[in-house]
Amino acid sequence: MKKAILYINQFFGQIGGEDKADFPPEIRAEKIGPALEYAKSLEAEITHTIICGDNFMGSNTEEAISKILGFLADKEMDIFIAGPAFQAGRYGVACGTICKAVKEKFGVPVITSMNVENPGVEMFKKDMYILEGGNIASKMRKDVKAVVAIANKILTGEEVGPAKEEGYFPRGIRKQVWREDKKPASERMVEMLVQKLNGEPFETELPMPKLDRVPIAAAIKDLKKARIALVTTGGIVPVDNPDRIQSASATRWGRYNIDHVDALKSGEYKTIHAGFDPAAADADPNVITPVDALAALLKEGVYGSLHPYFYSTVGTGTTQAEAERMANEIIPYLKEDKVDGVIMVST
Repeated sequence: MKKAILYINQFFGQIGGEDKADFPPEIRAEKIGPALEYAKSLEAEITHTIICGDNFMGSNTEEAISKILGFLADKEMDIFIAGPAFQAGRYGVACGTICKAVKEKFGVPVITSMNVENPGVEMFKKDMYILEGGNIASKMRKDVKAVVAIANKILTGEEVGPAKEEGYFPRGIRKQVWREDKKPASERMVEMLVQKLNGEPFETELPMPKLDRVPIAAAIKDLKKARIALVTTGGIVPVDNPDRIQSASATRWGRYNIDHVDALKSGEYKTIHAGFDPAAADADPNVITPVDALAALLKEGVYGSLHPYFYSTVGTGTTQAEAERMANEIIPYLKEDKVDGVIMVST
């Protein structure tokens, strides 16, 4: 029987939550967490499960990859699977990172699953099959089933169909095939043109990529005269969280007065961010939102003046659409106060 190896993070590896996100890579000759679900229908035996903390992979990437490739050096595997990662950004990036490294080192097929909002999709979709998955762990069975469907085709030598039919993110690969209806391109083109002229829906056979590019802002001419504002996605808020900002997948933001404030004080401010251990930020909120450093630089005359408010939300799991909407709601306040530059800080 063919063999498979699975990569998962510390949470699904049953090591712990955010407090164990620095867990170093470990390989176990057993099925753990999602491996049990994969094993129900995968045309391969999952011989080992690799577990690695999301923070460890993100902060010690080269070391993590080196250790994991070392684990795999003497192992038999016909396919390498990671995740599903859902909408968890660090987990998705970790899955993509290790899948790419394994594919390049050992030449075996790799496959994973992520939600469309996971940053790992854009980073790695051209390098591997990434199934379009759910946004939360309750979608586990459905996502595993989708991964298995493609994995089994790979394992049995069956041809994997186009992205739209199979449910993976397009990889930018064009492949010529014979159409079942044998309709020539000239007829199809005319049909699409007529549909377009009549205002009817149609689907192009050659979709062009949509690039969301943000132009680079002009440099600040004179920093010593510039008015600076502070914005954070690190979830720093007054301890009562008056704007009820969500700890993940945020749809709300807050605006908090820092006029004549030299530092944010523990006990008055805290983080409500669910994507990292809050202990350090709760003990000193300035490590996430550096009001103290900006106050010191202002006294030194490094820049002209500080906007009297900072703006806060949570980045983890927050969709691009919601982030754009919140930014458009914040920007008028900055323009009204003639802010010249924004310092955007996170975790």
